[in-house]
Amino acid sequence: MSSVALNQPVPDFQAQATGDQSITLADLKGKNVIIYFYPKDNTPGCTTEGQDFRDRMEQFTALNTEIFGVSRDSLRVHENFRAKHEFPFHLISDKDEDLCKLFDVIKLKKLYGKEHLGIERSTFLIDKKGVLRQEWRGVKVKGHADEVLDAVKAL
Repeated sequence: MSSVALNQPVPDFQAQATGDQSITLADLKGKNVIIYFYPKDNTPGCTTEGQDFRDRMEQFTALNTEIFGVSRDSLRVHENFRAKHEFPFHLISDKDEDLCKLFDVIKLKKLYGKEHLGIERSTFLIDKKGVLRQEWRGVKVKGHADEVLDAVKAL
């Protein structure tokens, strides 16, 4: 499976999400889709990022936009994380890294001097026709949700 490219259609995918959902890109045609990848549930940056998207959900919904958070955490961990922070959007469990590979977000990272492969915080904006319109890689959480909202408004 090749990775996605800007201004190209995103290949259809299927993924398991919270709420016992099976998400496919084909089912989302006609809506803008934001997929944000983050390293781990219940960590400070990932919690803040989810809360920032949550706090702007009404504006995203008004722009016919669905949001999905993706990490390698299990659905059970996702369900608890989502409930604890009242996220109005679903979280996708990508244990097999299929979506991570499709969007090329697995990168070599350093933590406490040790190298490991992990998710690089990244966000992707797919338009109503299923075309990748914008990507943000190596995201800094502060102000990011507003930046994404502005990009959706500009579509």
